[in-house]
Amino acid sequence: MISVVVPTYNEEQNIERCLASLADQTVPRDTYEIIVVDGDSKDRTRELAEPLADRVFIQTSKRVGGARNDGAMAASGDIIATTDADCILPRDWVERIGKDFAEKDIVQLYGTVYPIEDSFRNRLSLLGANIFSRLGYYTRTIYFTLGCNTAFDREAFIRAGMYRCIDAGDDLEIAQRMRKLGKVRLDPRLKVGFSMRRYQQFGTLKSLWEWFYIVLRGGEANGATYTQREYK
Repeated sequence: MISVVVPTYNEEQNIERCLASLADQTVPRDTYEIIVVDGDSKDRTRELAEPLADRVFIQTSKRVGGARNDGAMAASGDIIATTDADCILPRDWVERIGKDFAEKDIVQLYGTVYPIEDSFRNRLSLLGANIFSRLGYYTRTIYFTLGCNTAFDREAFIRAGMYRCIDAGDDLEIAQRMRKLGKVRLDPRLKVGFSMRRYQQFGTLKSLWEWFYIVLRGGEANGATYTQREYK
């Protein structure tokens, strides 16, 4: 059993598309579960998610990392996969995660991303992110394990202490603890459609600077609602 955890907050515009892609996988639906952990949305997110997910509930821990932790603790699977509500998952996503864990001795798996909003600028931005991800992996310096496309051995994930409940950088920080328990693997074939809405609305350079600034502060946004930002 693979448990897919999807944190949400005011995602009525995206959640059905995300969950529909998760429902349309190459493996039988009863071999994986979908858990939506909501940050007390003020729109119809939970209502729209109910028919497509196995469980939908309001998170009790803080921030997106806390939502993923709540989902992991409620999960039935031996493997915890995480993605975001504004992502699109390829049809073989769950199958490939299962095969990688079955064939490799690993505690964490992650993949790459491509832009849902296709444009030259967006492709170039994510090309840079994917190159950075590969360089970090092959040099063993940093594991760019985006929360929108990663999976864990559940027992090792809990033993490592799960995600830190911080505003940014939690998905990179967890890999540093996971690598102490076993192998962390990048599978470039594990590709997820990633929404560029943050960068389109607030600007690429500004968004990246804000992210790096928060990470350098230890993941705290000094009161800013970075992880529950409102989008147009």
